[in-house]
Amino acid sequence: MSSSQDLLTAPIAPTLSKMTKQVLFGMVMLMSFNLIDTFFIGLLGTEPLAAISFTFPVTFTVISLAIGLGIGTSAIIAKANGSGNVSEAKNDGQGALIMGIVLVIILASTMYLYTDEIFQALGAGDKTLPLIREYMDIWYIGSVFLMLPMIGNAILRASGDAKTPSMLMAGTGLINAVLDPILIFGFGPIPAMGIAGAAIASVTSWAVGLVVIIYVLAIKRGLIATHLIRLGELVEISRKILKIGLPAAGANMLTPIAMAILTAMIAVHGNAAVAGFGVGSRIESIASMVVLALSMTLPPFISQNYGANQWQRVSDAYKQVIKFVMIWQFAVYVLLVIVAHYIALAFSKDDPEVLNIIKLFIYTLPLGYGLQGIIILTNSSFNALHKPMQALVLSVIRLFVFYLPFAYLGSEWFGLPGLFIGCLIGNVFTAMISYQWFTRTLGSALTAEHNNDRQADASAVEPK
Repeated sequence: MSSSQDLLTAPIAPTLSKMTKQVLFGMVMLMSFNLIDTFFIGLLGTEPLAAISFTFPVTFTVISLAIGLGIGTSAIIAKANGSGNVSEAKNDGQGALIMGIVLVIILASTMYLYTDEIFQALGAGDKTLPLIREYMDIWYIGSVFLMLPMIGNAILRASGDAKTPSMLMAGTGLINAVLDPILIFGFGPIPAMGIAGAAIASVTSWAVGLVVIIYVLAIKRGLIATHLIRLGELVEISRKILKIGLPAAGANMLTPIAMAILTAMIAVHGNAAVAGFGVGSRIESIASMVVLALSMTLPPFISQNYGANQWQRVSDAYKQVIKFVMIWQFAVYVLLVIVAHYIALAFSKDDPEVLNIIKLFIYTLPLGYGLQGIIILTNSSFNALHKPMQALVLSVIRLFVFYLPFAYLGSEWFGLPGLFIGCLIGNVFTAMISYQWFTRTLGSALTAEHNNDRQADASAVEPK
């Protein structure tokens, strides 16, 4: 049985569980290797570490585009697979890769030409700017090697294969971690290249990942067309992907904007509050890993069954995942509360104020991570149903109608505890809207499906 058929016929819970565990493995490995990468750069000193910190908004822009294209690619290919249009899925895969090359070259070239202006606007000083240039000039060249494996992984997940992308993430992360100390500090005949060495290590690992992913897609699995598609087909495929991918990329970029505004609100309460919130944000990224993994595995499942008009499986999968996330995240919350004091001590032994703020964060915000999971999974499910504007609107509602306004009001009325509670309340309202909106969408689709079945049955019994 092919992995594509698994998403259409296999039991829902075991299938999603297996795929999610595979994605989690890759995420954990990649996060671990990224920490190693930051550690080695930190050994170069404060200036190189600051230079890397300045690059985040720019690199995140390219990565957001890649994520958006991956979401669009996964949605259209999974739907084609679910509909049984294998040749269309293969053409879509090749088109997605070609479009990715063109877009990343345009974006990276534009950023390269205006590097100084961009980073000066971000606040980089004269000492930091040469280091940023040293790193980013290489990063821009290698960004195509970053973009294509991300799109390739989306193609694999759209076919029901979550294991290969996970292994690829882990493998490229390992290559990067091994090359970092060699290229940064030098080894034998290899000279020390400093921050440029870190960039070369990343680009090299991405290039290896690109070779592997193209081999898997084109030769081993046959998931992309090996003949060159026509220009007209490429334009149509690009239109389909961008219709979903651009709103998805935009929604992805709203989060750091909202977090910057929230950080400014928190800064009013002092440096200890900012430090405590920074620690809390790192805790959140770890505590929400299962939700993030599900946001990569649920959409291909939904898209394939959408393509096959199996709306009941779409509904069952969504509701089962939501139920699981609420139970799982509540268990995570209980565990965090039990070990809150020890987590706070690990990050701040010498400052009682920071320690108390970390504990306040843990007691408050993780209580809403299950609700936040509903929002994230509903957002990705709308994209999977080729409804990207609903997903974008949902992100805007969450961040700028509820999350930030309630945080501001809570801060004004009750200080920092009120701010955290305001964020929690914002998630409550958005989760309610998310669930009701998506279940209504599913209800309409199920009603239409039942009506079509009844009409088909009536036609079958009509006398000839």
